[in-house]
Amino acid sequence: MNVVAVTIVHGRSRHLARQHEGLLRSTRPPDLHVVVAMDDPSVAAVDEGPFERVVVPVEGRAEGLPLAHARNVGARAAVDAGADVLVFLDVDCIPAPELVAAYASAAGHPTTCDDLLCGPVAYLPPLPDGQDDYDLDTLDRLAEPHAARPAPAPGAIERDTRGHDLFWSLSFALRARAWDAIGGFDERYVGYGGEDTDFARRAAAAGRGVAWVGAARAFHQHHPVSSPPVEHVFDIVRNAGIFHDTWGRWPMGGWLDAFERSGLVGRLDDGTYVVTERGPRQPEAVR
Repeated sequence: MNVVAVTIVHGRSRHLARQHEGLLRSTRPPDLHVVVAMDDPSVAAVDEGPFERVVVPVEGRAEGLPLAHARNVGARAAVDAGADVLVFLDVDCIPAPELVAAYASAAGHPTTCDDLLCGPVAYLPPLPDGQDDYDLDTLDRLAEPHAARPAPAPGAIERDTRGHDLFWSLSFALRARAWDAIGGFDERYVGYGGEDTDFARRAAAAGRGVAWVGAARAFHQHHPVSSPPVEHVFDIVRNAGIFHDTWGRWPMGGWLDAFERSGLVGRLDDGTYVVTERGPRQPEAVR
């Protein structure tokens, strides 16, 4: 079974380097690592070690980074290279040594071979002052699991009976045939937010379940965030509108409510969200 890892990146060179170190420690390395560099010419191919890393460049867009398009480009390159299983890793994620093997095993199991496979992601703290790297041997002791996501024990697999709303694109895998059945990500989504929720709905519509693979653990490297993510308000409002037009409900409700309470976002008479004059300036950014 040919397993290809796919990562999209823009400007996170140190995070990508740590992810590469994690993949090198894999008990079952990927057969190939496809890195899609979005407006990032600094990303280099690597042809040494147990697997090759190829880089596929993608141009950015005025509205924001083309995350959905970049994942589709990465998947296409992986399938063209003979992938049976696609493993998508956010650039912030350092894989545990068992991650690739666990995803490959679940993808070959008759019960879960057609599912979206998700692994637990635990969050790492900031690096202490004076320390410029994580000790990969101690990540288990440093990281805190996400409280709102399933985290089966290593060796356990839980098929999710609650639907697809907990799916996330930080770390997931699926068979190439499942990718084809779903049709990839909807490229109308540009910038941050909504494209993975839409992908999960597309998977549900294609009859694909969600399974959580306990041994496919990853560790999310720390970076500053804002809550709610006000720097992405234009992307979120625009993408939420696309999702609503497609599926008849609003995604990212917690963020939209927080934006509305702060006055950054208002609602029209038909319920559509719009960025107000108090919002940050970005010409022609939202409909």
